[in-house]
Amino acid sequence: MDLSVVIPVYNEEESIQELTEWIEKVCTGDRISFEIIFIDDGSSDSSWEKIMLMAGKNQFVKGLRFRRNHGKAAALHTGFNEATGDVVITMDSDLQDSPDEIPELVKMIRDEGYDIVSGWKKKRYDPFIKRITSRFYNGTARWSSGIKLHDFNCGLKAYRLEVVKSIEIFGEMHRYIPMLAKEAGFRKIGEKVVEHRSRKYGVTKYGLDRFMKGYLDLLTIGFITRFGKSPMHLFGFLGTLMFLIGFVMAGYLGVKKLVFINHHLRAPLVTDSPYFFIALTVMIIGSFLFLTGFLGELVNRNSSERNNYLIKDKVNI
Repeated sequence: MDLSVVIPVYNEEESIQELTEWIEKVCTGDRISFEIIFIDDGSSDSSWEKIMLMAGKNQFVKGLRFRRNHGKAAALHTGFNEATGDVVITMDSDLQDSPDEIPELVKMIRDEGYDIVSGWKKKRYDPFIKRITSRFYNGTARWSSGIKLHDFNCGLKAYRLEVVKSIEIFGEMHRYIPMLAKEAGFRKIGEKVVEHRSRKYGVTKYGLDRFMKGYLDLLTIGFITRFGKSPMHLFGFLGTLMFLIGFVMAGYLGVKKLVFINHHLRAPLVTDSPYFFIALTVMIIGSFLFLTGFLGELVNRNSSERNNYLIKDKVNI
């Protein structure tokens, strides 16, 4: 099969039939063999009934339904597990992503050798505050990851099948799939300007809480990709550094007292100086950080994933 289209759904009953027919028209016209995988993320409207109706009419439509709302990352992860097409495309179910982009995305993956192609909504139909926060997010993500994408959070993306089978997304990590893929060794990541359509039905499901979640997720993914296999490299370094700083501060106070005594001067008590307590606190924090890294290494050593490596090619095996 050429293509799997993975579509998370949450209370989008009005758009499911129209989206299905649009994808079918585009793929049939370009002679692309395809399947559509809808994942109902605990919708409270009739979205699931619409999905079942489409699946009853069309063999290429598949549907999965969560018992409750788990979030977009869980829906994508489940859809990726079910995908069988050589190319996997994700898009939102609200008709703001245009299926007309599908043939070019498939071509970029299949013929141009990209591992991932991310959409870029260069012209957006979003509220002003959402556009500003999105630019802030994307700038930070580019700086921290080294991946030159303009729109990390664009729902319209294309992947080589091997990519989605090799990564695990959870929590709110769907925003940073390119970073996970790069860490897994898929480094040919491209970008395509895509059409962003104004919402036709319903209302947006995203609120301002996404701003905080996005940055916390960015910190998490940054730590996982850099230090997930070796937490001691971070916590051990910071712990040792802080302990040495505290030790030097305490040592300075001790030497100062000895100098006073050597000159037969009345030496102030070391504990009278606030620097003594600062030094003690810094040393304690440093010790805890070092122990955190040590415990992280012990946990990592017992992980079943510690020696899982992606094999790109084999010969005579």
